[in-house]
Amino acid sequence: MAGIVVIFDFDKTIIDCDSDNWVLNELGATELFNQLLPTMAWNPLMDRMMKELHSQGIKIEDIVDVLKRTPIHPRIIEAIKSAHALGCDLRIGMVIESIQASLAKEDEKKTIIYLGDGIGDYCSAVKLGDGDYLMPRKNFPVWDLISQNRSLIKAEINEWSNGEEFEQVLLRLISKVSIEKINSSQPYSVDCKLQTLPAGAAHEAFAAPALSVRH
Repeated sequence: MAGIVVIFDFDKTIIDCDSDNWVLNELGATELFNQLLPTMAWNPLMDRMMKELHSQGIKIEDIVDVLKRTPIHPRIIEAIKSAHALGCDLRIGMVIESIQASLAKEDEKKTIIYLGDGIGDYCSAVKLGDGDYLMPRKNFPVWDLISQNRSLIKAEINEWSNGEEFEQVLLRLISKVSIEKINSSQPYSVDCKLQTLPAGAAHEAFAAPALSVRH
């Protein structure tokens, strides 16, 4: 949907775990990781762990197979597929300032919907403007920081807790933004059926074909 940019954090937002920890746990490297964690910064530590796994004969294909088993709620998959089918500009884990600078060069006003869970997502959240939307994961670090001082957040806050709420809230916001753009008479291409979409019907209206997910 032209005019809407949806930005997702990845770990603990799209997937329901930390991807680094998931790979190390599945490949049996947790013990060494825990030994080194107090002595190294995260990025150098992960570089060291990848070299260690390589020395043990672990190949990139093995890591890919592990990542394919990453826990992800099926409704999150459907929500992302629906947003893509509606033409939203989907981005993962990008620096918010870079996105805003890029959007500022375009003629059409873009609305940002930002989803996240962690402390870094809070740093991005405070840079969102009026007319943008924030979807923090409830009872995660980003939510705790927002709860301490909501006045720093200019964007409209719409929390979520699980896969079902992720889908419902995201598709409701896409519908809301679409209707607002139509009512403001901005040049905008959209299915006019959205104008009569009941708030609770987003799940049915935007349902996408089922995707098999391994658990």
